[in-house]
Amino acid sequence: MHGETDLDLLLRSMQPVLRDGVYVFHSSQMDFETAAALGPVLIFREAEGTALILRREAAEAAGLSYHYPARMITLNVHSALDAVGFLAAVTRALADAGISVNPVSAHYHDHLFVPEDKAEAAMAVLTRFSA
Repeated sequence: MHGETDLDLLLRSMQPVLRDGVYVFHSSQMDFETAAALGPVLIFREAEGTALILRREAAEAAGLSYHYPARMITLNVHSALDAVGFLAAVTRALADAGISVNPVSAHYHDHLFVPEDKAEAAMAVLTRFSA
């Protein structure tokens, strides 16, 4: 199933959803199996180490250091992997509002990690696209 590529349609129909919980970023030299056992929403191998995005309580329970406590916003439109300009438009709007964002594109949806204390403001910015 191929996702949507029309930028105007993507922006109008993205249906942002603020997910429960606080997510954090961690990086270390842990192996994939250990990382996976923590239940992260993302594992990415970088040259510097294994990067994780996981729930704050999981990081704290495992005694992991972390950065950037964030809320996750899922854009509930099936964006095509080759869609042009979608995340650029979204991140530009958030930047214009002074909100940092760490986007992650998965197969069906894009997910935005925004500072925990700016999640509601980010949702307001995103819902304006469909107005």
